[in-house]
Amino acid sequence: MKKQILLPLIIIVGFIATAFLSNSEDAWGFFGHRRINRMAVFTLPPDMMTFFKPNIEYITAHAVDPDKRRYATKHEAVRHYIDIDMYGKAPFNNLPRDWSEALMVWTDVLIIDSKGDTTIVFTEKPAKRAEGAGTEELWYPQGTLFNDAVNPIRHIDYKSFFIDKILSNYYEDEWTCDCDDFEDVVGQGFRDCKKIFIEDHLSHAGIVPYHLMHMKKRLTKAFVNNDVRNILRNSAEYGHYLGDAHVPLHTTENYNGQMTDQVGIHAFWESRIPELFADDTYDFFVGKAEYIDNPRDYFWDIVLESHSYLDSVLLIEKRISETFPQDQQYCYDERLGRTIRTECRAYAEEYQRQMNGLMETRMQDAIRAVGNVWYTCWVDAGSPDLKKLLLSEKERVAEAKEEEELDNKVNSGAIIGRPH
Repeated sequence: MKKQILLPLIIIVGFIATAFLSNSEDAWGFFGHRRINRMAVFTLPPDMMTFFKPNIEYITAHAVDPDKRRYATKHEAVRHYIDIDMYGKAPFNNLPRDWSEALMVWTDVLIIDSKGDTTIVFTEKPAKRAEGAGTEELWYPQGTLFNDAVNPIRHIDYKSFFIDKILSNYYEDEWTCDCDDFEDVVGQGFRDCKKIFIEDHLSHAGIVPYHLMHMKKRLTKAFVNNDVRNILRNSAEYGHYLGDAHVPLHTTENYNGQMTDQVGIHAFWESRIPELFADDTYDFFVGKAEYIDNPRDYFWDIVLESHSYLDSVLLIEKRISETFPQDQQYCYDERLGRTIRTECRAYAEEYQRQMNGLMETRMQDAIRAVGNVWYTCWVDAGSPDLKKLLLSEKERVAEAKEEEELDNKVNSGAIIGRPH
């Protein structure tokens, strides 16, 4: 079904940026994520606006928190992208859309013995799975620890075990599983098993569509519980990840043009061009927020559509760089008290012209998606009354403390994981 609401205001916004120079309110590129969240507020129905409009400054300011968190944890950076071209060609059917299924396929499971030696039990990639009777998939253990008499494990049994005993440890410093638990599901004991170790071959290539589903659950739960702090936090951060998913360069291993001699195109496409032209030329009349019937497909469609534009993003810039006068491609600009070498306005204008409105369209789609997702989570939570929800003084203090700690991480550290 689709549920529609108030027409939004026509607001001029910037776009998405991942370049980070400081935690200043005017940090290079940060206005994009903030404005996307800000505009999305105006797509919401009156029953949601009574909460979101008074909290619009929070939702705007905290749109950049996920970028800041890249300085604090190794788990953050991968949530912003997916190198989907690493999984073959579209439609990438060998990459499961379900999070647990994808990790089951793209991981190695190894036994570590008392000497520290490892033996693979299950190995990654779909080709290592076998078809069982009928349509039921069976999992066959690999390696010398198993003899021919070992029975294969039913897919449904292994998935249940994987979710309960393995996936639950995903965010631990070391991804492991108890030997006894593993022996139970495999149906065979091991003479010298000290630890089951999980080797992840999925996450390093990015997990943004999977994380969007995680965020869907978090925000819906916050609405169910009338948890004002987590409604605000998850709404703000959800907008960031959705914005990133709309950027073609967030869907490729060649994320910054490093594989095509186009280093710097990432910030050029998603930051420099919108900052130069959005306020003067972009129009964002995105219509009403709509209910999302199938969130998983919706998120994957966003990623696949973004990826479909990748060739244009790269090839057009490459062509312009080879024909535009060399001495007019880069200029120097003053930002945050420093001189920055960046693309000249005329060069950026030519790129935008040849892209035929793609930046503006992706921005419109990103803002629409944020409103749609906030609205869907609220509806799925039973459309709770938000009118009287307020942050308590204790919650405000906790928010301020966490923000200070996060900013300290940014100012004293470096990004953990890749920069884009």
